[in-house]
Amino acid sequence: MKSDLSGHALALAWLLAPCVAAAQVASSSSPSPAPTIAQLEDIVVTASRTPQPQRDVLGDVTVVDRHELEQAGASSLAQVLGQRHGIEFSENGGPQTTTGLYIRGANANQTLVLIDGVPINGATSGLAALNALPPDSIDHVEILRGSASSLYGADAIGGVVNVITRPDTDRPLSARASAGFGTYGTSQYTAGFSGAQDGWSYSLGSSYGQSHGYNATNAHAGSSYNADQDSYYTRNLNGSLGYEWKKGQKLTFQGYNTRINGGFDGSAYPYDDRSVQTLELYSLASENQITQDWKSTLRYAYTEDTNSTQYGDPINASLDGVIRTRQNQYTWQNDLRLARNQRLTLAYEHLDQQVSGTTDYDQTRRHDDAFTGVYRGDFGRHHLQASLRNDDDSQFGSASTWGLSYGYDLTSRLRGYVAGNTGFKTPTFNDLYYPAFPGFPSTANPDLKPEKSRNVEMGLKYTGETTVLGIVAYRNEVRDLIVSGPPDYVPYNVGRATLRGLTLTAEKDFGRTTLRASADFQDPHDDTNDQQLTRRARQIYRFSLDHRVDAWTLGGEYQFVGKRYDDYYDEATFQTARATLGGYGLLNLTAGYRLNKHMDISLRWNNVLDKAYTTVYGYNTAGSNVFVNLAWKM
Repeated sequence: MKSDLSGHALALAWLLAPCVAAAQVASSSSPSPAPTIAQLEDIVVTASRTPQPQRDVLGDVTVVDRHELEQAGASSLAQVLGQRHGIEFSENGGPQTTTGLYIRGANANQTLVLIDGVPINGATSGLAALNALPPDSIDHVEILRGSASSLYGADAIGGVVNVITRPDTDRPLSARASAGFGTYGTSQYTAGFSGAQDGWSYSLGSSYGQSHGYNATNAHAGSSYNADQDSYYTRNLNGSLGYEWKKGQKLTFQGYNTRINGGFDGSAYPYDDRSVQTLELYSLASENQITQDWKSTLRYAYTEDTNSTQYGDPINASLDGVIRTRQNQYTWQNDLRLARNQRLTLAYEHLDQQVSGTTDYDQTRRHDDAFTGVYRGDFGRHHLQASLRNDDDSQFGSASTWGLSYGYDLTSRLRGYVAGNTGFKTPTFNDLYYPAFPGFPSTANPDLKPEKSRNVEMGLKYTGETTVLGIVAYRNEVRDLIVSGPPDYVPYNVGRATLRGLTLTAEKDFGRTTLRASADFQDPHDDTNDQQLTRRARQIYRFSLDHRVDAWTLGGEYQFVGKRYDDYYDEATFQTARATLGGYGLLNLTAGYRLNKHMDISLRWNNVLDKAYTTVYGYNTAGSNVFVNLAWKM
C-alpha cells in the first residue's frame, strides 16, 4: 500500500504558499471597484445547523448557487455537483438511471442527502433519488465534506449534500419561465413565481422535461446489452407558503413532488424496460423567537421515495416490482445565544422509517431518537465548534458521535483550522432483510453492525476581496465496512477502508473575468484487499472560466479524471472480476446573451471533444451534446 498521495500534490502545495502571501499583499494595496468575492459571500446552514457566513465555517463547505444551476442546461444535478472539488459521481447509462455520489472517496451510500434539511436517503438501497431532482427546481446546494453524523446522524460518513429548494423571498411578486431544446431530442420547460407581502411569503414552481436519450449499455454489459435508445420523461412541482403574523413568529408549509420515468437495459431482448422514480416531501415548520436570545423551530416532515421497475420483456415480467420508503421526521431545534459571540444549538429528532412494496422484507419498520448539541464560539482570533449527538436506533441500540473544530486567524484574511469528527452508517433493509429468491439461499444478514468512521483534517483558507485560496488535507478511517462477494454474496462486517487526500482550491475575480481551479489528490483505499475503491480516481483536476462583456457571458469548464476501476459479474466464469476504467478529460462551453432586462438566451455545449468514457463498467455516457435555453424573468 502506498503511503504518499502524489509528488504532484506536494509540488502544488508548495507553490500555493507564496500565492497566499502575494494575494495578502495585493488585496491590502489594490482595492477593486468591481463586485468582489467577499461581498458576494454566501450564508450557509449545513455546517452547524444554523446560519453563518461561509468564510467563518471551520470545515470544507461549498455553495453551488442559482447562477450555476441555471447554467446546467440538460445536465443532471450529479453532473453539476461533480464540477466541484472532492466530488465524483456515477450513472448507469444516463441521467435517468441510478446515480451515485462519492465525497472524498467514500461510498455512494455514505453520503447523506437532505432537501431543505430533511433526509431523503432510501432505507432499502441507502441512496438518495438524485436522478429525480432537476436543477431548475433548486435554489442552491450546500456541500459539507467529512464525517458529520454528530450533526445529522446516520449515513454522513463522507459528507452531507443539502439541496435548498425554497428561495429566501423578501420582495413582491417575481415570476419566471423558460423553454429549452437540445441534442438527443431533449426539451425542458419551467415556470414559477415567488414573493412576499403583508407577512405572507409564497413560491410555486413546476417543470417538465423529456429526451429520446442514448443507449444506456455497451457490449461490456453482457446479457443486459440492448442496442436501443433509452428515453426519459421528468416532471416536478414544488411550492411553499409561509405567514409571519408577528416579527419572529412564522409558520411555513412546503411541498416537493418530483418524478422521472427512465429507460434502462434489463436484458438483450428488444423491449422497453422502464424505471419510475418518484419522490415526495411535505413539511410544516413553526419558527418562534421566544426571546431575544432563544429561537425555537418545530418541524414535521414526511417523505416517500418510490421506485417502480417495469420490464418490457414478457419473460422478465415476473420481476416487475415496487419498493417504497416512507419516513416521518419530527424535529425540535432550539438556537440559543449565550453571549455576543457564542451560540448553542440543542435539538431532538425522531425518525420513523417504513419499507413496503412487492418485496416481502422480514422486518419493515425501524425508528431512531436522537439528541444533538452544537456549540460555536469566537474569541478574537480563536474559533471553536463542538458537536455531540446520541442516536438510539430500534435495531442497533445507542450510538454516540462527536465533532470538534478549532480555527485560528493568522491574519485578518488567512485562517487555519484543524478538525476531528466521527460518523456512522446503519445497514440498509436490503443488507439486513432482503428475502431469498425461490430455490436460492438468502443474501441478507440480520446480524450486521453499523459502519463507523473517524475523520481528521486540517486546512488553510485565504479570503480576499477578489481572491479565495484553500488547501485541505484529510484522513477518514472507516471500520466495520459492509462488503459482499463470491461465493454467496452475503454482506459481512469484515471491511476496512482508509480515505485520505489533499485538495487545493483557488478562485480569482478580475472584474469581468472569474477563474476557478481545483486539484484533488486522494487515495480511497480498501484495506481489506489492498485495492483502490471502485469508480473513484486518485487524481482529479478542474478548471473553469467565466467572462462578461457587455450583454454576453462566456464560460468554459475543463475536468480531468484519472484512471479508476470497477467490479463486474463475469458471465463466463460466474465470478466477480475487475476492469480498468481509463482516465478522461471533458471540455464544456457555455454562452449567454441578455436580450433585454427580462429575457436571456443561453447555450451549453457538453463534452465538446466528443470524448468516449464511462463511469460504470458496461454503461455509456453522453457524447458531444448541445442545449439552448430561452428564459424570461419578471
